[in-house]
Amino acid sequence: MNALPLKENLKKYTGIESCPIRNIIARFSGKWSILILCILAENEATRFNEIGKAIPDISPKVLTDTLKSLESVGLISRKLYAEIPPKVEYSLTGLGKSLMPHLESLIGWALENFETVHCK
Repeated sequence: MNALPLKENLKKYTGIESCPIRNIIARFSGKWSILILCILAENEATRFNEIGKAIPDISPKVLTDTLKSLESVGLISRKLYAEIPPKVEYSLTGLGKSLMPHLESLIGWALENFETVHCK
C-alpha cells in the first residue's frame, strides 16, 4: 500500500463539512460530555440531580446544555415521567453505548499517563 505524500494526506482534514474529526468528535468532546457519558454508562438511567452530584463543579445550566447537546446527536435519551414534581432520567442510546468502548480506551490511556501529562 502506497502512502500518500504528507501534503496530500493532510487535505482530508481541511474539508469543513466532510471532516469526521471536526464533525463527529466535536459533538462529544466538550469539557463535560465524556464525564456525563461515563456516568450514564456506569449507572444506566440516571436523574439530572444525580449527574450533578457526581460532577459537583458543573453548573446546572451547563449540565442542561450538555445533556441537550448529547441528546440532539443521539448519544443519550431523555425519559420524562408524568409525575409531580416531574421526574426525568437520562440513559445511553445504542449509539452512545457503541461509543463507550472507544472512550474506555481513551480513559485507560489517561489513567496510565495522567502523571506524565498532568505534571508538565
